[in-house]
Amino acid sequence: MSVINHLYLQLSEKLLRRMDKSKTDPFPFQERCLQELITNGKDTFFGKEHRFDSIRGIKDFQRNIPVRDYNAFTPYITRLRQGEHYILWNQRVKWFARSSGTSSDKSKFIPVTPDSLYINHYGGFKRMLASYIRTYPDSKIFNGKALTLGGSFQPDEASGGNAFYGDLSAILLKNSPALVEMIRTPQKETALTRDFSRKIELICRESSRQNVTNFSGVPSWNLILINKILEYTGKKHLTEVWPRLELFMHGGIGFEPYREIYKTLIPSPRMHYVENYNASEGYFAFQDDPATDSMLLTLDNGIFYEFIPMEMLDGVMEGRIREIPTLREVSTGVNYAMVISTCGGLWRYLIGDCVKFTSLRPYRIRITGRTQLYINAFGEELMIENAEKALARACKTCDCRVEEFTVAPVFMELTGQGNTATKGYHKWAIEFAVPPQDIACFEKVLDEALTCQNSDYEAKRKNNATMEQLRISVLPRGTFYRWMESRNKLGGQNKVPRLSTDSRFIDQLEETAKRYNFI
Repeated sequence: MSVINHLYLQLSEKLLRRMDKSKTDPFPFQERCLQELITNGKDTFFGKEHRFDSIRGIKDFQRNIPVRDYNAFTPYITRLRQGEHYILWNQRVKWFARSSGTSSDKSKFIPVTPDSLYINHYGGFKRMLASYIRTYPDSKIFNGKALTLGGSFQPDEASGGNAFYGDLSAILLKNSPALVEMIRTPQKETALTRDFSRKIELICRESSRQNVTNFSGVPSWNLILINKILEYTGKKHLTEVWPRLELFMHGGIGFEPYREIYKTLIPSPRMHYVENYNASEGYFAFQDDPATDSMLLTLDNGIFYEFIPMEMLDGVMEGRIREIPTLREVSTGVNYAMVISTCGGLWRYLIGDCVKFTSLRPYRIRITGRTQLYINAFGEELMIENAEKALARACKTCDCRVEEFTVAPVFMELTGQGNTATKGYHKWAIEFAVPPQDIACFEKVLDEALTCQNSDYEAKRKNNATMEQLRISVLPRGTFYRWMESRNKLGGQNKVPRLSTDSRFIDQLEETAKRYNFI
């Protein structure tokens, strides 16, 4: 172990000790967290409105405060953006993480308090990095630089220019300590450039000559960067540009569809991939064990968790149900909608993500989808997790690689001949990095993989009972990029919507391909 790794672990000793304790005895951490949140929130407008001074435990907390989604939180956040203080938390808010999600063009503005920034976001990253060094004590990660493909930020007109909003990555970059800037590339000005294409060009010039040992971000946007770096340098593999590269910290979207293409572009036995669950609303989990594909839930960095079984979701959001499971009541293998209360002032907030617990000692989770982002047009209940795993399996079977994809249902129609109804199916729009030799064969393999991943899909597909075999619209490379560009959604926290309830996104993608003479 190097001296710097040893020093870092010494400095992280308290964090690691608390993390290890939370694995074996988790409940005191969450109980203490809830009490600290209530104490900090009781003198705010929200705390007085919801009688925080009368809360003596979790049951009071749940009875006093309804579960809310972003739309229900908007009036409080609007007041913060207009310059009022201490509405949701006992600190002034200067930053808002703008997130558009994946299913809507409407922007969300998530307040980022000093506590949420330093205790939660930076705290979660410190835990992840300390865990990584402990797992790989001979790591050379500190011997080079970390590459960050950041977003951008701008003054918030609603506040009269006294506050700012932007991608979470930009907020984290802007507020990062000077010491971190010494081991990061590119320079902050480049990383915060608003024009994504210009940013990529500048990173190629600056960072291709640096000794990069690690990088982080959304897999799809970093794949664009990798391809541009290889094009700029004339190299075939990223290890020819950065020989000491060893770590990619990824999040935002599922990594499975990208895993093989990353392995091809980075053919190194030293390369590691660590998943992070770091959303605009908070840092929730990270992959602490390379032997498992799930993430350790962080229990001591300013987040109190509750979980709604999906069959209870409507009742909770309609206000008929207030009491929902906390960590004490959850089970493995159940799809839960995650509810958070945070040191950023989000109280019983429905974040919109669905998770499953893979273990309870310690609490490890996998993200399975979104509460509003799944396809159930024919009773098939297709979640993102199903789609990504099936796609990865099909790509491996057919020796091909995918860069981007999205899925939507095509509904039953009357044929006009005796009012006979055609059966519906799923349409996949896919941009391949390496296409399959036989697309019809790939369709069949992918369809079969989905039946293995999802019993509801299998039942609806059996003997073509309700659904026909899926169909694929193959889009030329560059189509998704041009489409996201046309929607002003390049880089940062922006994501391609994986599952949609109708075909409008696929129609737009196909129209984009025609407009740019791709097809």
